[in-house]
Formats: sequence, structure tokens, C-alpha cells
Amino acid sequence: MTAEEHGPRDVAAAMAEAATAWIETLDEAQRAEGVWHWPGSPAADRERVRWYYTPTDHGGLTLHRMAPHQQRVAMRLLATGLSEAGYVTATTIMGLENVLDRSESFSAGFARDRGRDPGMYYLRVFGDPRSGRPWGWRYGGHHVSVNHLVVEGEVAASTPCFLGIDPAVSPLLGNRELRPMGGVEDVARGLLHSLDAEERARATLSATAPVDIVSGNRVRPSGGDRLIPLPDLWRGHFDDQPLEDRLWSAHNGLEAKLGVTDADHRAVELTDVPKGVAARDLTPSRREHLRELLEVYIGRMPPGLVERERARFDGDLLDEVHFAWAGGAERGEPHYYRLQGPRLLAEWDHTQRGVNHAHSVWRDPVNDFGLDVLAQHRDAHHRSG
Repeated sequence: MTAEEHGPRDVAAAMAEAATAWIETLDEAQRAEGVWHWPGSPAADRERVRWYYTPTDHGGLTLHRMAPHQQRVAMRLLATGLSEAGYVTATTIMGLENVLDRSESFSAGFARDRGRDPGMYYLRVFGDPRSGRPWGWRYGGHHVSVNHLVVEGEVAASTPCFLGIDPAVSPLLGNRELRPMGGVEDVARGLLHSLDAEERARATLSATAPVDIVSGNRVRPSGGDRLIPLPDLWRGHFDDQPLEDRLWSAHNGLEAKLGVTDADHRAVELTDVPKGVAARDLTPSRREHLRELLEVYIGRMPPGLVERERARFDGDLLDEVHFAWAGGAERGEPHYYRLQGPRLLAEWDHTQRGVNHAHSVWRDPVNDFGLDVLAQHRDAHHRSG
């Protein structure tokens, strides 16, 4: 099959095959955690659009509750929803939980036996991949959230897609370093440095970076949204008051350390009209640099899906994509940037743990979770019924 013949329907078929193979390995108790009846369940409707990137309960069956052969099929499903580079990055992020555990003296708990655990990644399938009805799946855990929806045999939505990294840089033997998401940062910094003084002034939102991505884990980001405090990015209410207190202390402490003010929050809040410098106002070489940065995000998608995403920004369609920056301009300085345009919001924040802990997200504010596609599908079926 050529690349031109490989499309969203082929990716959906591969997802359905892997998801079905995984479901068939599960016992009754595992299915109760890993597979939810959908559509038609209000509880599942609400759960499908819940997503997290903190080390909280993401919902689903965890890898550490699967046998090795089940883990293999779960990872095969994850691989259908990411490019090779995306899969390598995501699985490296998972493995870094061991490194993070060491850096914290193997002491983190988060109300479970091991707070930093590469086995605490959750898979949940919504619906029956064999039914012909809409179905979806979510794979998530600390610093990873991958969400896909299939409608009428075609992948209809693939966002939000979150990848974070902690530590962002780790030492390797031979005086080398492991920096799995370095390109996500370096391409953006290169674009910033390429701008002339007037363009850079338009791109700069604030001299101070926010302490996290501004959209947080909202179902639908929109104008007026401001940063969500760290404790509010956990599932449910805290039974462990000391943990909640520590999270508030970490959040407030970092904002104080960076000197974040209300004016800074206002400067970086989301707006319906994008902030920053637009691609249409850049020179051809800078436009291509911006396109390269956009590719860092849409390039997370596998062949068959990535072409569709690229097509949405072909040629002059890139014009309305805006680039904005906050914080320091050099490596090692706390910083934040975003890309925003029609059906696009991509954010990167690198401020935490002494600028060695970063978050990035790619979103489609119109079609995250395929909510509009699902509504159209249901309306069409109601009319035909």
C-alpha cells in the first residue's frame, strides 16, 4: 500500500484490530476497568473527555495490572495512534519515570505504593471496535495523553495529544545527554531568534513565563482561559491532605520564584483572536521555520493521519497561524510559547524543576475529542431514523 492509499480508514482499521486483540485477552475484572460501554452511556460520555497529564488516576486498566502478553497488545494499540518518532518519544517519557524516581530519592508516593511508576499508564477503550458504531480509546499516564475517536470507520479526532518530560535533560555515558523533547524547544527558540526586532516585540507576550501550559486539561479551551493551578489538575478530591498541601506549595512557590503577577497571567491568557506574530507577516524563510515548528506537533501522528493535518496548513492556509513567546530567550531560562490559529492550539512550557521539566500539548479547539463530529453523526442518524 502506498502512502497515498494509506489514510484515516486504514489507520482506524489497524486501531480496531489492535483494540479488539487487546480486549479479547482481558478477564471480566480487567474488562470492567479497561472497556466502557459507549456510546449511549452518559457516564462514559463524561469520562471519555476527562484527561490528565499529572501522576493521577487517568482512568482505565494500568500496565502493571496486565500480563506481559496483554501489555504487548496495549503498546501495539498505542503505536497505531502515533508516528514512529511520537511512539519513541512517548515510551521514552514512560521509562523516565525510573529516572525521576531516582532523582526524588525513590520517595514519591501520590497516595499509592510507588508514585513514579512506568507501569502506571492507563488504557481504556470506549465502545466496541467491531460494532460499526463510534468508538474511541485513551492511553494516558504521567506526561502522556493520547486520544483517538473513530466514526464510521475513519479516525475522526486525534486530540488532545499531550507529551511532557521530566527530567528534560539527563546525563548519559560518554559525556552525552538524553534530551527526548529538545527539538520541541530548539526549533521554537530558533524561530524566535530569527525574528527582527518588530516581529519579536509582537511575538513576546510577557517577560515572565507561566508555570504551565495555559489550556491545562480543559475539555475545550477558549478565550479568557487562564492557567489552572497544579492541585486542580488531579482527578477528584484529595483524600491525602498533606499531598494537596504539597502541590499547592509547589505551585505557589514556583509562581513566587518566577515572579508571576496577575498582569503576566492576563498577558498569556487564551484569546479567541490569536496573540503573537502571524505567519502571513513573516518572510518566506521564517514562514518555513514556523511550518517546521508546527510539524513538531502534527508529526506526532502516524502515516495516514499526518497528511490530513499537514493539508490543513498547506500554502497560504498557514497565514493565520500565530507564534507567541513568554519568558527568557536562551536555553536554561524559564520560557513558554504557543502556536494558535484555525483549529490549532499548540503549547510548550519549560519552567518547572529548575527548567528541567517541560509540558507540551497539541489541540484542535474545534474538534478535540471529536465532539462536533459526534454531534453531526448523531443528528444524521436521528434524521435518517
